[in-house]
Amino acid sequence: MPDFSIGMALFDYIPCLFFGIGAVILLRDLYNVMSKGSYALFAAGVVNVFMAGTLKATWKLLVACGVGGFDKLDAMFFPVQTLGFLFAGIAIVWMLAKSKKAHRAMEPLTLICIIGMVGGLAMLDTGLCILAKKVKKPALIAIFAVSFVCCLGMGYLSSKDFDQASMNWIAEGVNFFGQGFFALGAYLLSKAGLASVELDK
Repeated sequence: MPDFSIGMALFDYIPCLFFGIGAVILLRDLYNVMSKGSYALFAAGVVNVFMAGTLKATWKLLVACGVGGFDKLDAMFFPVQTLGFLFAGIAIVWMLAKSKKAHRAMEPLTLICIIGMVGGLAMLDTGLCILAKKVKKPALIAIFAVSFVCCLGMGYLSSKDFDQASMNWIAEGVNFFGQGFFALGAYLLSKAGLASVELDK
């Protein structure tokens, strides 16, 4: 049985909250910037990521409270989060690419999940870095870069033994900073005028 404490499980909700805050900010500001299709894909992606993290934190809390039988909440984390990051990343790239076109006319499953997650996350953060330049806030690129590196670190740590409390605290600390920087970057993008960004400039 994994060595989770109630405090650790509750702490795991904080990165989920950070991601949720960042996602809501982006959803609000990009509503009139994205096409309906890319916005729907982006919304589906960030909801998947948020729910995957939240349900995994809930599984940890149930384990810490001595309630078993909910292992599917843990098992679904990787595939659901993978799809989420992939959808969100594709939506951001779709949004940016569509604007330009308008003017121009481990284990196989785990490995696939990791590749998809990293690819989607890379597209999402790269797109947000491009948007940071468009709102004339290139310094935000560093914030999204730190968030990306922390998320990559989470991918590495996921291959370790998570039955030990020490590894869980390390992973949760990395996740805390990764999602915290994501939320901060989204907030600063919003303050810089993301809602009125002109993609073709």
